[in-house]
Amino acid sequence: MAKEVKFSLVFRDMWQSAGKYQPRVDQLVKVAPAIIKMGCFDRVETNGGGFEQVNLLYGENPNKAVREWTKPFHEAGIQTHMLDRALNALRMSPVPKDVRKLFYKVKKAQGTDITRIFCGLNDPRNVIPSIQYAKEAGMIAQASLCITHSPIHTVEYYVDLAKKFIDAGADEICLKDMAGIGRPVTLGKIVEGIKKINPDIVIQYHSHAGPGFSMASILEVCEAGCDIVDTGMSPLSWGTGHADIIAVQEMLKDAGFKVKEINMEAYMEVRTQIQEMCDDFLGYYIPELNHLNNSLLVKPGLPGGMMGSLMTDLEDNLKSLNKWKVKNNQPELTTDQLLVKLFDEVAYVWPKVGYPCLVTPFSQYVKNLALMNVIQMEKGKARWSMIADNIWDMILGKSGQLPGPVAPELVEMAKEQGREFETADPQSYYPDNLDEYKEEMKKNGWDFGQDDEELFELAMHPEQYRAYKSGKAKADFEADLAKRKAAKNAPAAGAEGPKSVTVQVNGVNYKVEIAYGDAVPAASAAASAAAPAAPAGEGEDIIAPLEGKFYLVKDNSETPKKVGDAVQAGDTLGYIEAMKTFNAIRADKAGTITAILVNSGDSVEEDDPIMKLA
Repeated sequence: MAKEVKFSLVFRDMWQSAGKYQPRVDQLVKVAPAIIKMGCFDRVETNGGGFEQVNLLYGENPNKAVREWTKPFHEAGIQTHMLDRALNALRMSPVPKDVRKLFYKVKKAQGTDITRIFCGLNDPRNVIPSIQYAKEAGMIAQASLCITHSPIHTVEYYVDLAKKFIDAGADEICLKDMAGIGRPVTLGKIVEGIKKINPDIVIQYHSHAGPGFSMASILEVCEAGCDIVDTGMSPLSWGTGHADIIAVQEMLKDAGFKVKEINMEAYMEVRTQIQEMCDDFLGYYIPELNHLNNSLLVKPGLPGGMMGSLMTDLEDNLKSLNKWKVKNNQPELTTDQLLVKLFDEVAYVWPKVGYPCLVTPFSQYVKNLALMNVIQMEKGKARWSMIADNIWDMILGKSGQLPGPVAPELVEMAKEQGREFETADPQSYYPDNLDEYKEEMKKNGWDFGQDDEELFELAMHPEQYRAYKSGKAKADFEADLAKRKAAKNAPAAGAEGPKSVTVQVNGVNYKVEIAYGDAVPAASAAASAAAPAAPAGEGEDIIAPLEGKFYLVKDNSETPKKVGDAVQAGDTLGYIEAMKTFNAIRADKAGTITAILVNSGDSVEEDDPIMKLA
């Protein structure tokens, strides 16, 4: 009898791999019946990872989205699964134990069946507690092996890791080939080794298509005994996304596997709806390069799920870097030139920081470190001259044990800065703090929500949730979308274009002033001239070291600096949040803060003055 291989549609990851945002809940509920009608999926990935953060960023309640989105699949007998970052749960930074436990209770109550637990360090100390918490909440605990290609990450390494997870109670194992750089034959050997340990364990394979190995890898793992394969579909398949369900189904059928047929009428209906979502607003955040396969990704091993935001972030960084180059009479870089420099630097940096698997958050950490190195070196500064605190936490072991040794130059730099390497259980560095958020909810008169889901959102994503509740998140998103829509109306080179346009976002009209080249819109220039000066203060400007959002603190454990505070050299004054990491701004001398020139949460450009210090 032919072995059956089942399919999962990774609908959430399709979008995250393509661009910055996810569909709205009304769009998700509309497309669900057509996905069900396709008839070929036993599972659908509905939420997790970046899904809930981007809901908040554009002003939508993620709890409502998850409940309404998972419901039709349950009714149809299709399992829903989500992505879970173990120690980090749904965010970039580690999460206290009490918040982690609440996480699984909330997601189970909202309708998520399976949680795919992963740690980019493959540290069992991070994964095994999540297996236990998920099972206690009634969820299916799927433990992931984060796949990469290095001298350390051997077949034996992965089979031994899978055994530890199975012994700890994992219900299933996922080969999470997040960059698509797992070599096909090696992946087959890993699956074969796991099935020898436990023939009945369910194995699911997840791979991105970008580097070009995915179809061969899917065939190899299925021949070795894989049970479920993640797939995407047009127009978000291939490129930095996933192999298309049509191609995968036909390949496996030809190889003799039992697979479900695809209702092609429903496939086209889903495809049409996805395109309509792109045309509505999501396409404004999907870079064209993300539609293409690129074997250059084999060398840096950057994950497909990060490439959507990477290309968007790269636009801003390139603009900022070229602004500096023009000011200093240097030739500007193209996107391709910066991308190749970044890929080369990632390949250089990765072994130096101990071979963490390049998956969230460690993919962002390594990429950000590499990009900062490139930018600093382009400006004639030294490599490693800007390392964010959470990247240091990874290097020092606060996030878990790195697979390999840290390079001597980084060890010496840590010593010079008084930083110590850590070996304790990573959870011990992040004490329970749910009671603090309960007090904040009560103080603000905020409803804890069904099954404490609103409390969970605040505790998991404090800054994004506050911005969502205040309306700032929605206003910022709609203003940014309005600018992107206006930019699409820009005239061809040499043509006379409109000075302003009116665009509609979610039923609201925005009048956007347009400038071409280096000109400043008249309205903006007038506003700048009429605007009151920044708060007066003596002393020297503290400038933003890079472009991003300025915050006085990164979490509730810190006390924000205020005018009149005395600081010492090396003290943290605030943070620039860029590319999902918080970069500390430190005083380079002792003094007193005489002015704070921007508000917490404001966007700043590189070299903008943010404080004065006398």
